[in-house]
This record gives sequence, structure tokens and C-alpha cells, in this order.
Amino acid sequence: MVSTGALRAHLLAARLAGTVATSREASLRSYRLFAARDPRVVIGLDPEGAWGERDLLRLMAERCGVSADPACVSGLDVIDPERTLSGLDAFADRIGEAAQRRVPVLLGTGHPHRLLGFYAALADALSAAGCAVLTPAHGRCVDITTRFGLRTYNLAYVRGVALVREPGAPSTGRETGAHTHSPLPVRTALAAAAGAGGPLPELVIGDHGWVCGAGQLGFEAIGLADTDDPALFVGEAEGSVSVVVPLDDAVRSDYYRPLTRYVLNRACLSQ
Repeated sequence: MVSTGALRAHLLAARLAGTVATSREASLRSYRLFAARDPRVVIGLDPEGAWGERDLLRLMAERCGVSADPACVSGLDVIDPERTLSGLDAFADRIGEAAQRRVPVLLGTGHPHRLLGFYAALADALSAAGCAVLTPAHGRCVDITTRFGLRTYNLAYVRGVALVREPGAPSTGRETGAHTHSPLPVRTALAAAAGAGGPLPELVIGDHGWVCGAGQLGFEAIGLADTDDPALFVGEAEGSVSVVVPLDDAVRSDYYRPLTRYVLNRACLSQ
């Protein structure tokens, strides 16, 4: 069991919260691109509001704890650990409710090298609680526009967690999958589930496009997001995303293990 005090100390020591590795420049650039409705940053969300740069800065200050001062334009960004803890509590409560009701769930990540273990532990626990962990469209091709042009990936599942791989990539070892913010993988998975006539997820758990893409389609979605991921927090503010946990989503994978224990303990699930 991880106490709140111990977890707060870990968040700061591992730089999951407090001063994080994400630069202020990267965060502000994302806010500018979101305000311009750049699909690389909107990642599947169709915002209802106008959301200019100042609006986004105020929102991220409120939801994450970043500086609200527009004159602060350089250095490292900051996440308030109390907001991370509050988000983790709400995140765990949603998972606990899903487990109690034994609803079908879908998990996916655009950060497989960092977050696969975190989500896989949740998938294991939810499966043990009687939830169907869905794996629709396994092996399906997904064409994603990247900075290198249009690239084809394969949708795959590792320990119940969806990710994308380049064709021919090994299915075992350290090379688990590719980094992506795209909502196309979750759209592909949800369309395949609907087309197959099987169960649809009542909860989608993940990050980036997995959360925004699912939430925009009306599925309950919860996830993790960094200070340069405004789309998830806009979705939460507008109601299309249920819960977002503010934290650095790109630290060492083992640094997320205390978060796993905390979430599963609060959700009354065993690992």
C-alpha cells in the first residue's frame, strides 16, 4: 500500500509532478497550435469553445498548476502534485466503479515505452475482477500522418493494452511499439468492435488520441496527460473526457509503479 504522503514524495522525486522535464516552450507551442486547431494537437477532439491561447493558459494553470503568467516563456514547466493526487483519486474511483459493474473496457497508449506497464497492470486487475478487456481490430492497418509523411502502422495488443507498431517490428522485447498522439487507432478499434456486433467499451483508459478520440465519440474516457497536452484538459472542461491526471507522461517506466499500486488499492483491486 502506498500512502498519500509517500506518493506525493515520489511524484516530486521522480519529477512526475513538481518541476517536470517538459519545457515551457513546448507547452506554449502546443497551446498556440491547439488554438489554431492543428490536428496534431487537437488529437481527435472537436472543441465546443473558441479556446484561444490565453484561455488555454488559464485552463492549464487551473488543471495542472503551470504558471498563468503569459510573460513566463522559458524554462521547465510545473505540475502541482496536489492536482496529480486529486486526479489519481478520481481516476481510481472510475476504475473501481467499472470493476464493480464488470463493464467491458478498452485500454490503449501512445506512450508504450513508458506507460505500457502501468496500463497492463490495470488491464490485469480489471480482467481478474470480471471485466472484459477488449482487443478489437488486432493486426489492423492504421495510416497515420507523421512529420515524416503518411506511415502505415499495425494495431496490436500487449497484455490487453492497444498500441501501434511499424509493420515487421518484433512483437517481443524492448521495442514494444511506436509513439503516437493520433486518434485513428482508437477510432479503428471502436469501429471494428461495433462492426463485429460484440460488446463496446463502457470505459476507455489511456492517453493522447485514445482518450480524446474515444471521448469525442461519446465513450467515457479517462487518462493521463502532460502540460503540453491541452486537448485532454479541454475535453475534461467541456465534459467529453471524464478524468485527466496531470503528470509527466515520459519518465522511466518503473517510476509509474507506485502510481499503479496507489490506484489499484484505492479501486479495491489486487495486482
